[in-house]
Amino acid sequence: MSGGSEVPGARGDAGRPLSALSGAMQSSKNWSPRANGGWDLLPSSSLGVMTAPGSWVPFWTLLKLTLYLLAIMTFSFLIHVSSRFPSTKQRLPSPNTTKGSPATSPTTTPPTERGMWTVNSAGRLGNQMGEYATLYALAKMNGRQAYILPEMHQQLAPLFRITLPVIPSDMVRSVPWKDYELHDWMSEEYRHIEGKYVRLTGYPCSWTFYHHLQQEILQEFSFHDHVKEEANRYLAGLRGQHRNVTYVGVHVRRGDYVWVMPQVWKGVVADKAYLEKAMGYFRDKYQEPVFVVTSNGMEWCRENIDASRGDVYFSGDGKESSPGRDFALLAHCNHTIMTIGTFGIWAGYLVGGETIYLANYTLPDSPFLRLFKPAAAFLREWIGIDADLSPLRSGNSG
Repeated sequence: MSGGSEVPGARGDAGRPLSALSGAMQSSKNWSPRANGGWDLLPSSSLGVMTAPGSWVPFWTLLKLTLYLLAIMTFSFLIHVSSRFPSTKQRLPSPNTTKGSPATSPTTTPPTERGMWTVNSAGRLGNQMGEYATLYALAKMNGRQAYILPEMHQQLAPLFRITLPVIPSDMVRSVPWKDYELHDWMSEEYRHIEGKYVRLTGYPCSWTFYHHLQQEILQEFSFHDHVKEEANRYLAGLRGQHRNVTYVGVHVRRGDYVWVMPQVWKGVVADKAYLEKAMGYFRDKYQEPVFVVTSNGMEWCRENIDASRGDVYFSGDGKESSPGRDFALLAHCNHTIMTIGTFGIWAGYLVGGETIYLANYTLPDSPFLRLFKPAAAFLREWIGIDADLSPLRSGNSG
């Protein structure tokens, strides 16, 4: 935008206001400058042919004044034009732009001197939340500006009020990225990562990266109003005649983990006995617990979780629901029972109540332990229940 500004009153060559000079021009007398800066009255004839009749201003002085005013007008015009027609050169998203919803169009601004850091958009919802939070924390730690890829924005923005700006798709390919691989927990060298254009890689998901920024991370993953309203409406429908309800979100990870854990990682997934112990803990502690079960293996859950007490409800009417809807339900409960995986870890982190997790679910020589540190994944105050590893030894896991 441009706006005109009033120019202060211009002054004549001798420092006299133009109003005073105007009055002098109406006089038939003629003046010439003294050596000491004053003026002497001269006859008109002494000015020669270069002076207009009845004028007191020398020709060259008038010419200089005219050129000076013309230069000012030209400069003002150029400033006005440049402000009305800015450069169309492609620019980076503004780091101050907030993304209130997936429909928000990224605002652009000139490239920042703080550089541009991003992170690979890999995995599903829980993985991408871990990647986002790690990028947020490490970029701030290293004094850099964080940006996310369009794929990550599409995954997270429908649920959360994330604020990191998005890199335009066509710009992603043109940036000279320096890839920097992370393992799953914070290390001292991550405080001093070199590079102005860094792309973090790996599957980081550990509170050790971002727990010192807990309130900021919780704010980043605050839900949109319509998501909160839907989750709370569903939970309110489960209350029935109960007055002192305590909602416990239960996430049972099945899917590919059923065969990946025993076949690749020498581990197990949660079994029926683990879930009974975890639910028993909350039944003993709270008067009217209500368990909200979410899973990517809902058929197994209905067959193995005892719902005869009337305090167990399966989300999606017992069918698998969308990950976003399931996660919102878990996050709006009071406490959490998780099994394995980043989906359940993030549910427990956002809820902030008591969290029970499956502990020691791999053999001691599992290659999984070279990639995953339980102490860096589960908060110290969370409650672990040891897994039953006997199926691994008998060859009948899952």
